[in-house]
Amino acid sequence: MAVTVKASLGKTKYYTEVIAGENRLITDEPTDKGGQNKGFNPFEILATSLASCTAATLRMYIDRKEWNVENIDVEVELENFPLTKLAVFKRNISFEGSELSEEQLKRLHAIADACPVHKILLNEIEIQTKFS
Repeated sequence: MAVTVKASLGKTKYYTEVIAGENRLITDEPTDKGGQNKGFNPFEILATSLASCTAATLRMYIDRKEWNVENIDVEVELENFPLTKLAVFKRNISFEGSELSEEQLKRLHAIADACPVHKILLNEIEIQTKFS
């Protein structure tokens, strides 16, 4: 599955419009980095990808199993250590309005790890750049 997004940045420092199909979002940098803090910064978008994919993957599985779970909360903290080339994603998942057994929670942990974004982040990543 391939996706295409386009980011456009004019002269307003770091205020970037991102388009994917018919959807748009704004990214920006915090004010302490020269931006206006009008949108997610790029690291927040990366963490958002893991959080939202995890939540959707869990919801699909929970619905298929017909388990009664009101709400799935996924919090992701991303720490980047450029000097050691290490990025650490800390993911905390909680379920509201449910009584899940230890066995169900164990299965949901495996399902969370099977989310497509999680898999991509664990793979070797190659970035190919072309100027046009």
